[in-house]
Amino acid sequence: MSTPENTNSRLEACLREHAQAFRAHFGDSGGPVRVFFAPGRVNLMGAHLDYNGGPVMPTAIDRGTWFAARLRPDRRVRLASTLEPGERECTLDQLPAHGSGHWSDYPLGVVQALSQRLGEKVGETPGAGSGASRLSGVELLFGGNLTIGAGLSSSASICVGTALALTRLHGLELAPCDWVDLALRAERGFVGVQCGIMDPHAIGLARAGALLWLDCRDGSHTWLPLDPARAGIAVADTRVRRQLAQSAFNERVAECRAAFEWLRRAQPQAGCLREIALETFESERARMPAVLARRAEHVLREVARTFEARRALERGDLAGFGAQMTRAHESLRTHFEVSVPQLDCLVETATALPGVLGSRLTGAGFGGCAVILYERGAETELRERLEGVYGARFGQLPKIELFGGDPGPRELLVER
Repeated sequence: MSTPENTNSRLEACLREHAQAFRAHFGDSGGPVRVFFAPGRVNLMGAHLDYNGGPVMPTAIDRGTWFAARLRPDRRVRLASTLEPGERECTLDQLPAHGSGHWSDYPLGVVQALSQRLGEKVGETPGAGSGASRLSGVELLFGGNLTIGAGLSSSASICVGTALALTRLHGLELAPCDWVDLALRAERGFVGVQCGIMDPHAIGLARAGALLWLDCRDGSHTWLPLDPARAGIAVADTRVRRQLAQSAFNERVAECRAAFEWLRRAQPQAGCLREIALETFESERARMPAVLARRAEHVLREVARTFEARRALERGDLAGFGAQMTRAHESLRTHFEVSVPQLDCLVETATALPGVLGSRLTGAGFGGCAVILYERGAETELRERLEGVYGARFGQLPKIELFGGDPGPRELLVER
């Protein structure tokens, strides 16, 4: 089981190795290589609320994506990764209009979004448009220690980190909220995932030792302390990759939208599903299609659970906070139907242990990871019990990691 104590030294060594890998791939000429980092995230409360206008409580983790980058004197964009074979190349004057299903769609979507933000258009000839503000070509090598497809928001980590790297390379004065906007435009418009606003906000606005309270109805946010001396966060990876997650996620988004349209007839002043009163839902439940009723019940009761979790955290009641996490998982299993037996096994096994405060699946579901909030000192028993039960049932061990917090996206290295 990995621990956060030696993460910083490991990260520095990884970044230097990554800069060397960049030069091996792209060559030594062309100026300094700059290396950036963007964390992943886990969400403790507010499951599937972000695209329904509800509150969420994520935190950034000390694993993520690193980016070695260098500007080019021309308009070529070259993207490669130490985690995937091959390279993708295009020009800023002939950017594709949408993704192709390749991992590089995420950074390329950010390139497109930034190009549009600066007033550039696909097909312009060099020298036209916005003059000195026009983008230069770029070489980007991606790497990292964030498990892809595990529900730790690797896609938002890539997108926010790419926005940071492009911003700094071009000397643009864009703030973290601008990186978040570029990441959202990339995922929604270019890649085609109708995600909510939580993931890029959780990464772009991260603070170490804190949960982000983000109200997805209006974007307002604050930070809530989570005492690292009292509680730790573990993530147990089922090793079940989420092959159907994107299509099933978009299906849940559509179902929630349909549930809102149904309920809005009884409460026309509501602007999103989060704003539907429980009384309205209860009066309409019997007439709704059953699947829409289940989706709406999860969202509306999860909003109430998330507010209760915040109140528990503010009064220092970590057990009360954790209990809301576990209740959220049961709703994700029964009402939202995004869990799998492997996730249920991890949550049930963890929450039966003394010292475990709460647990639920994190991310979209359909595989991936369970997040576990535990009291300090419970680490060894937690690992042994999870590995024993899960291994006996599924024939393989879960990957269990302990995470520290992270201060958010930043530049960490310049190699001359």
